[in-house]
Amino acid sequence: MAVDTLVEPAHSSLSGVARVLVHAGRLSARVAEDLTKSAKERKSSFVAAVISAGALKPDELAHALSVALALPLLDLNAIDLQKLPRNLVESKIANQYQLIVLGKRGNRLFIGAADPTDQEAVERIKFATQLTPEWVIVEYDKLMRQLEAQSASANEVLDSLAGGDFEFDVSDEDTAAAAESNDVSAEVEDAPVVRFLQKMLIDAINLRASDLHFEPYEYHYRVRFRIDGELREITQPPIAIKDKLASRIKIISRMDIAEKRVPQDGRMKLKFGSKAIDFRVSTLPTLFGEKVVIRILDPSSAKLGIEALGYEKIEKERLLLAIGRPYGMILVTGPTGSGKTVSLYTCLNLLNQPGVNIATVEDPAEINLPGVNQVNVNDRAGLTFAAALKSFLRQDPDIIMVGEIRDLDTADIAIKAAQTGHLVMSTLHTNDAPTTLTRLLNMGVAPFNIAASVLLITAQRLARRLCEACKKPADYPREAMLKAGFAAEDLDGNWKPYRAVGCSACNNGYKGRVGLYQVMPITEAIQRIILASGTALDIAKQAQLEGVRDLRQSGLLKVRGGMTTLEEVITVTNE
Repeated sequence: MAVDTLVEPAHSSLSGVARVLVHAGRLSARVAEDLTKSAKERKSSFVAAVISAGALKPDELAHALSVALALPLLDLNAIDLQKLPRNLVESKIANQYQLIVLGKRGNRLFIGAADPTDQEAVERIKFATQLTPEWVIVEYDKLMRQLEAQSASANEVLDSLAGGDFEFDVSDEDTAAAAESNDVSAEVEDAPVVRFLQKMLIDAINLRASDLHFEPYEYHYRVRFRIDGELREITQPPIAIKDKLASRIKIISRMDIAEKRVPQDGRMKLKFGSKAIDFRVSTLPTLFGEKVVIRILDPSSAKLGIEALGYEKIEKERLLLAIGRPYGMILVTGPTGSGKTVSLYTCLNLLNQPGVNIATVEDPAEINLPGVNQVNVNDRAGLTFAAALKSFLRQDPDIIMVGEIRDLDTADIAIKAAQTGHLVMSTLHTNDAPTTLTRLLNMGVAPFNIAASVLLITAQRLARRLCEACKKPADYPREAMLKAGFAAEDLDGNWKPYRAVGCSACNNGYKGRVGLYQVMPITEAIQRIILASGTALDIAKQAQLEGVRDLRQSGLLKVRGGMTTLEEVITVTNE
């Protein structure tokens, strides 16, 4: 019996997947019509609308279409996607119609898609390949991840890049020195490689990425960006370019191009007319070549102002009170990538006045701050954190910033500076504010020195911020919210948590990040606990009594404010 006769005439306006799902009883006609309208408004596919609305899960939708249309169903996670045929269908067509080529047999081309009812796609593929498409159902979310990874097909990127708008800041001496190396010549100025690197850097900046990873493996080479704290695969260029690309990056980062056996660090600059962006570069020898990680150093992040960092009112007041003191120590703690440097730079910007002498020692200085005397650590030359700090004390400073306290020597000198009329700021790698004090004790710092010098400790994390365009209210079970840390009275208010959905303007429902902070002033009561050799638990208990929120509580406030999701806070705070 024809499908047309089974669908009510009142809903004959439905077509494609919508019609199939209504006929199969997986969607009501009204819901299908609403989703069709939503897809048209958002200029997305009907399948995308079904998934984003939560009407069906990707696996449920794929199974329903497979049964209804009698088409095979394939799990993309179960196959080696690196071995799929390339260049049979242009990436432009694959992205436009959201499909992936799975294989070719004779004159038949096997196509994986979440919507096998698209007749326009069939005709386009027939015309472009002179082959007959055979549909295979795949899950929408897995398909989109693969299309995203393939979005910049390596050959297409290398062949069609437009150059000339950008310029690397490379001195003639660097290029001349490189040319003397046995390794170099054509590798340094290979035009497609230069344009490919430029495109990756520009794309990373446009996508708000913080880091680029160039990773060589045995059979493939991939490029990943860290966007909003998450690594995302961007493209897989030909493996043949890995050495040329690494050499090019090392040249413009002023590294030793001939040395491939040890890690190296450097910096480079990309100029856009009158503008310039700095990058910090690190190379690491791996089994199959040098892995290169490039961090984008955004000077504007240091000038955001304290309002943009996400401190709650009481936390901001505590921090401003501490940095306004004439002497003492302020410590910012958290794991790598938690925004400690931006927080310190923001404080320095607030304090940076013509009448104030500020000196910083960093490894390396990430952002140039006019009016601040910045020093880079150079262990080979003997310029350690401790050596720079000793020198600072003879330079009549008012404020000193130490990139990181790593050992007892640095900690001792920093504390002495804090006790002799200087405001000292630094970072430590600890989980939260109370454990920072026990970390200093474990380093060998005397308890009375800690109690007398430390003014305030801020622990922080970065959580992904919900996209305002697509976030939707979430219905979490009451028990789950209580278990996460909400008090019973918190759940009685007139508010709703939100969940991530995902749209064309964001990254899986998130866009940007928001800070979670534990701002703990060192009060007399906490000083007494330190002097009595109390534990981090004792300090944490006292801090709670004094109204200091821990990281989880700070995260739950952001959930209540609709800034992030409960899942994200649980993942980031891990308590």
